[in-house]
Amino acid sequence: MKYRLVTLIAFVIAVTAIAVTTRQLNLPHPTPVVEAKLPPKSLSYLGVFEPRAPPGYQPVAKFADMAGRKPNLVGYYSGWAEPFNKPFSDLVRKHGGIPFVQIDPRFAKLPAIASGVYDDYLRSYAISVRNFGHPVVIGFGHEMNASWYPWGYQHVPATTFVAAWRHIVSVFNSEGAKNVTWLWTINQDLPGSGPVASWWPGARYVTWVGIDGYYFKSSDTFDRVFGTTIQQVRKFTSKPILLSETAVGPGTRNQFAMIGNLFSGMQKYRTLGLVWFDKDQANFPKDDNDAFRHQDWRIEGNAAAQSAFSSWVGQTLTHY
Repeated sequence: MKYRLVTLIAFVIAVTAIAVTTRQLNLPHPTPVVEAKLPPKSLSYLGVFEPRAPPGYQPVAKFADMAGRKPNLVGYYSGWAEPFNKPFSDLVRKHGGIPFVQIDPRFAKLPAIASGVYDDYLRSYAISVRNFGHPVVIGFGHEMNASWYPWGYQHVPATTFVAAWRHIVSVFNSEGAKNVTWLWTINQDLPGSGPVASWWPGARYVTWVGIDGYYFKSSDTFDRVFGTTIQQVRKFTSKPILLSETAVGPGTRNQFAMIGNLFSGMQKYRTLGLVWFDKDQANFPKDDNDAFRHQDWRIEGNAAAQSAFSSWVGQTLTHY
């Protein structure tokens, strides 16, 4: 009797263990979460966009030599449905930088993004960023308050853009990709632009505000290029501001002085820093109404501009 009782107890324990194990196997695994926040420290970010990076890092290294400092933000533009560029991101991290991706939905429909049609792509991208495991800055549909992109003003209702932006951020959060700094990127306020507040997704969905703006001509100043837009932004958010795409062109007639004005303005408004658009656009097709918008924005080869830029970087920008 005792033997049979022991056997029965052993059997019950074994069955219970199997049942518990089975339930554990059937339970959904919790989504891993990776968090990596960038400090919102004023005047601490130096970034660059280089036309041949990716795939290689050499153009960025040349810019670093010119600036006298390695950039801690290295940007590239990504088309819709392109995967996260981990090999290049690894290169950027190896050199002490943070990858900054501007994802542009040129061949996607914003209502479809908002309704979840592209969620498989977004989840895959989010998982890749999460598995990267380090900070990544991501913008989506940059300069949407201007009219020259199909996802922007006069092409798509602002409410549709906002819905798409919120959906993208929500998908990334659901996949645990909380190592993303979300950069909501507007263009400097220009005649014919839409009201920037209309495109605002809300503080829950944005980490930093990016403003793209250029010194095109001799009458440009920081207040003229960025000041008005910053004042508009400050009416609805106190989020940190990055000059997310900027340069001083030869059309200003005095790049040395204008570069000084750019850095002085950053000090005045306490921006996070800047991302220099180091690209030659002088041969881009242009009409009489837009001739000044495409210039050679590179600093390399202009001794005065190089001297001013490296000097102001050394005087103004700290490390975060």
